[in-house]
Amino acid sequence: MSGNPDDERLEELREKKMEELRERKQGGGGDAEAQQEAQERAEAQQEAVLKQHLTDGARQRLNAVAMSKPEFGEKVKQQVAALAQSGRVQGQIDEDQMRELLKELQPEQQSFDIQRR
Repeated sequence: MSGNPDDERLEELREKKMEELRERKQGGGGDAEAQQEAQERAEAQQEAVLKQHLTDGARQRLNAVAMSKPEFGEKVKQQVAALAQSGRVQGQIDEDQMRELLKELQPEQQSFDIQRR
């Protein structure tokens, strides 16, 4: 620059600010990675709980529901994992019990009555 001390000071401050921004971006990326790893661990733990507390038939039924309705399937998985972790599941959930659970968790369907005149 022109050799002015104020200009030099201003340039130093700009460089320092840019360095801080770079560090934040790198640190922010680490946070995202940490969140991703935590989410993967939680999903793995949930899958382990489901394998432990569901029979093969119940697991197949749950997977079929998850394939057709992913949001509902995820909701059911969370509910089963919560029940198992709270100790309200005695033994394993079989296919009939899974059907009952799906009926309970299924949202109410609206019925439409069409009247012709």
